[in-house]
Amino acid sequence: MASTRKSSVKTSSRAPKAPAAPAAWSARLKKLRAAHEKFLKRKNPVNPDWDNGVFERFTYPAITYKHAPIEWRFDLNPKTNPFLMERLGINATLNPGAFYWKGKVHMVVRTEGYDRKSFFAIAESPNGVDNWRFWDEPVDLPELEPETNVYDMRVVFHEDGWIYGVFCAEAKDPKAKAGDLSSAVAQAGVVRTRDFKKWERLPNLKTPASQQRNVVLHPEFVDGQYAFYTRPMDGFIDVGTGGGIGWTLCKDITKGVTGPEKIIDSRAYHTIKEVKNGQGPAPIKTDKGWLHIAHGVRGCAAGLRYVLYMFMTSLEDPSKVIARPGGHFLAPYGDEGFGDVSNVTFTNGWVQLPDKAKTVLIYYGGSDTRCYVVRSSVDRLVDWCLNTPEDALTTRRAVDQRLALIRANRALGY
Repeated sequence: MASTRKSSVKTSSRAPKAPAAPAAWSARLKKLRAAHEKFLKRKNPVNPDWDNGVFERFTYPAITYKHAPIEWRFDLNPKTNPFLMERLGINATLNPGAFYWKGKVHMVVRTEGYDRKSFFAIAESPNGVDNWRFWDEPVDLPELEPETNVYDMRVVFHEDGWIYGVFCAEAKDPKAKAGDLSSAVAQAGVVRTRDFKKWERLPNLKTPASQQRNVVLHPEFVDGQYAFYTRPMDGFIDVGTGGGIGWTLCKDITKGVTGPEKIIDSRAYHTIKEVKNGQGPAPIKTDKGWLHIAHGVRGCAAGLRYVLYMFMTSLEDPSKVIARPGGHFLAPYGDEGFGDVSNVTFTNGWVQLPDKAKTVLIYYGGSDTRCYVVRSSVDRLVDWCLNTPEDALTTRRAVDQRLALIRANRALGY
């Protein structure tokens, strides 16, 4: 077992006696709490201006920095904070993992403070769309030194009975030259839990690649082993020789050493995934195959553009792609494209609800700033994957695809 370090902050079982507060201070706190509660209770109706038949969008983001509890941001001691200022601000809430548990939808939100440090915090909602409320405290995650930052957790209920979280663990590159404060190393951190309260830290995943991001645990054993979707990289930012979404097997997750990697979904020139691509959350099992959602990145004049796309793999062999609809599934829309890192949609969480409609809620970060949700169903997503044409790869073939659609529609006469 890898050595871990828990938080050094000590807590007392005896609550301190609250000092007397001036009337103006108390009035400001009352106003803050009332405004926060009103915001949390705000309904999030379907956006009537969006209709593509594949998924529904909603009027507001699902979670923003304003959802963070007041106790996380303000010092509520009138002696040490006489002006009732924010002491530890929340800059962004983004890239959530997601799971359905005990009758509610939950997100493991990447929550970023003003200091750029990310931490995980769980929020829950009765319907997965609005009335999101964070649990009382953030996730108390064991640390593996010398990591500096952690983010983008994928949550998987594995058939071995454990609930796993796989995330990016970032550290300063020990080989960086003096004065170089931008070179970093990314590895796949792994934790497991039974109740989302107590977390056991396992060793970081050891794959043939020198660095890893966007690593996702498959929810079932494959050939008696743990299976991972990976994104092998030569550097912290540059993919280098890494060719796309990888696949690797691991005999013992408590040791974390995997076998060879193979690429199952490649990058391609002049497509939505020419620069890099990565698996989103763990796939959803359907009667037609495993349903996947991923992000693809291309370069443009404004920088890197992140969009979401889908594909399906075989039930018998989850590493075999059986459907590749072309183009993006979801891209930045309206205000989603503006934020700390603009022009980005990134997902690492979705849930299938236990209803007759087989509803699927897809959660994603908008421009590294806030969380959004769209609503679809298993049947719609499978139809999208199986019946949407693949990327034609050239203009001539793309025109041929569209002409075939237009002429077929004309013949139908609708």
